Order: sequence, then structure tokens, then C-alpha cells
Amino acid sequence: MKQITINPIGIIYTPFKTIKSMPIQPLAAEGVKGYIELFPHYLNGLKDLNEFSHITLIYHLHKIKDYSLVVKPFMDNKEHGIFATKSPKRPNAIGLSTVKLLGIENNIISIEMVDMLNETPLIDIKPFFAKFDNRIITKSGWLENQLNIPTNELRSDERFK
Repeated sequence: MKQITINPIGIIYTPFKTIKSMPIQPLAAEGVKGYIELFPHYLNGLKDLNEFSHITLIYHLHKIKDYSLVVKPFMDNKEHGIFATKSPKRPNAIGLSTVKLLGIENNIISIEMVDMLNETPLIDIKPFFAKFDNRIITKSGWLENQLNIPTNELRSDERFK
């Protein structure tokens, strides 16, 4: 198979310099603001994005050095396959977060609910469509046992340095 090359379209800036105590999901980052500096040659791609309340960011987990196929995720003390978790030590080190869009000024996109490290390379932006992106009837696998944890307490530790 041919190698895939992906180039960043911008940089995500957040208050998080290290992974320790960083929110592990956007819902745990309510009120935490950041911004995206989109590279200027992608500016025309922002047309009409300001009409959405939320956007989904696809980004490179740039501090991850290697991957593990079996991990002990943040919300459990048992091991699970990497593809049954949202843990960052993934074969392709790609992150995905849906954040609140606060505003756009030129190539700067203000966002809230950031759960990624400062200076994270941004791969893509997609608008969030509640009608298509939400699912009502779902199963949450091993996470069903963790649903009683308040979202504001979902914080990382140093297990995926």
C-alpha cells in the first residue's frame, strides 16, 4: 500500500503544556479556551464555518512517541485493545475532539472545550451536525461501568507520556 502524507493546516494553542491533569475529553474542558492559528493559505476554507456552534478537530498527537495495541486507559485500571479506547498511544497518533466555536477573525479561530496539548498540529476541521453526528441508542462497552464519573473530573495522568 502507498504511504499517506498528511500536512498540518494550522496549530492549536491551549493552556496545557504537559499531559498531567489535562482534560481527557472536551466535555471535561467546559470553559477552557484556546485558539487555532490556521495557516493563511487555508483562509478561504473558513467561509461559512462561523455559522456553526461546534466544530470537530482532527489533529496529530505530536508528543506520542510510539504506540501500544493494549493499553490501560485513563478511565479504567484494566487493559483494553487500543481500538476499544480513546487513549493517545495509537498507531497513527490521531486525535479527534468536538469543541465549541466561539468566533473567527481572519485566520484565528477561537474555541472552547479544548482537551489537547498546546501547539498541537491541526490536520482538519469539520462542522458538527447534531442531526447526523449524534447517536441516541448506543452501547458503551467497558465504559458503561464508568458513566457515573462526573465529566469535570476526567483528567489525564502521566501513563501515556
